[in-house]
Amino acid sequence: MAGFIELTAADGHKLAAWVDGNGGDGPGLVVVQEIFGVNNHIRNLCAAFAAAGYAVIAPAMFDRATRGVELGYTADDIAKGRDLRGKVPDGGIILDIEAAAAALGPRKTGIVGYCFGGTVAWWGATRSRRFSAASGWYGGGVAGTRAEVPNCPVQLHFGEKDTGIPMSDVAAVQAAQPGAEVHVYMGAQHGFACDERGSFSAPDAAVAQARTLEFFSRHLG
Repeated sequence: MAGFIELTAADGHKLAAWVDGNGGDGPGLVVVQEIFGVNNHIRNLCAAFAAAGYAVIAPAMFDRATRGVELGYTADDIAKGRDLRGKVPDGGIILDIEAAAAALGPRKTGIVGYCFGGTVAWWGATRSRRFSAASGWYGGGVAGTRAEVPNCPVQLHFGEKDTGIPMSDVAAVQAAQPGAEVHVYMGAQHGFACDERGSFSAPDAAVAQARTLEFFSRHLG
């Protein structure tokens, strides 16, 4: 049954995490939120991955700033989310995703993230050795850290019309990381996977999800 549990990171910080899916010995998946917390959208994504056979966990990444964050997608929500992101140290982010991976036990585990979480998924590949594959969706911070060296296979998804991630950034990522699997969705905007946003694109979300599942099947088994 899906629900929240409590984790303890290596530095002693306690955080909530949403868990869903298979409690057996199949592969695991850490799902990393946008700047809006572990909200309905993220829980629905967890349910979709759980239905595909994964043991899933979504750590509450903003618990280091404010516990229980769950925002919508208004301009005020975006401003609140950005403010909270600025209060969470990058080092703490890595400790929290590693605590989430540890909670899944000794199983092959991947990481997938969206928006802020898309960058975190990339960092999960480059700044941790806990993950066997990483899929980042429209992570705005990937280009700025594109020179980092991944420790596992990486897949990245970008929308062609994302006003926060220009195609020049995507090209820079591709040039710096020729081994990464990079997909661009023509006409898609930022947040195209979120059916609670005006930018939602069902066809692009479906293709990207199919690619993500195939990628994890290939690398996690």
